[in-house]
Amino acid sequence: MSRALAVYHGAFGRASLYQLDRDMATHAHREGHLTFYIAGRNSGIRIDEEPHDLNPEVGAAINPWQPHSFHAGDTEDGSLFLVLYIRPEWFLQMSRSAQYGMRFGRSVIEMTPIVKQLLGRVTRLLLDDVDSDLFDGYLFELTQASFDQSWQWAGGDASANVPVVSLRDFRIRNSIKLMKSRLGEGESILLDSIARDAGLSRPHFFKLFRENVGLTPNIYLNTLRMETAIDRLTLSDDAVTAIGLDLGFSSQASFSRFFVSNVGIPPSDYRRVVHFAA
Repeated sequence: MSRALAVYHGAFGRASLYQLDRDMATHAHREGHLTFYIAGRNSGIRIDEEPHDLNPEVGAAINPWQPHSFHAGDTEDGSLFLVLYIRPEWFLQMSRSAQYGMRFGRSVIEMTPIVKQLLGRVTRLLLDDVDSDLFDGYLFELTQASFDQSWQWAGGDASANVPVVSLRDFRIRNSIKLMKSRLGEGESILLDSIARDAGLSRPHFFKLFRENVGLTPNIYLNTLRMETAIDRLTLSDDAVTAIGLDLGFSSQASFSRFFVSNVGIPPSDYRRVVHFAA
């Protein structure tokens, strides 16, 4: 079964070492997302339906809210990956430049000598007792090197690519507020009721939501549920079953399946290994 060797939360976001032996469903994060191969068999990741390799030569960069799915290369023993979730506001503050929106120029990150060196340092610190200042410094250097490379080799200009998010339709803005306040309802019931409250048919609601947000309502809703689950697993002593029931799952088993398919590991495993910056 997929497992976590280390999970570390800080001002930067989250950093994890995962041994993954199963595929993950299409999902998204509000953070910038970097995935690097560490050991085991080569695997893959699909970003906006485009397949990419994860191996000793290349990693993957994923923009905030960009749909993606993981595809395991070893379904018996699993392969080891460093998985980073970088908060855009932290990266902006650390870079001290308004040009650095957390938006990568391309998805492929070549494992250059500097990227490999920084990857090794971040991984070793995660496996040892993390020195938060040292870790944050190396993590920023790794993120910056990946970011710069993605724009250099994509032939673009990072300063021109800071995204402007605009939810033009008031019905979609209201729908998102309703999602946040009704997470305890089952997915199908919740989305049907939101479409109805917005005065839209289900097909029209799905079409309008994707046009405004860039994601299906299902993926957006699952992101909210995933974030809430992680917060409660790490910031409370609530039982895993209670967390799942509060998020609209019928049992701990169904909640665990959801968590594994979106995060990669069981919720109890995540809670067991997570630690925080001092």
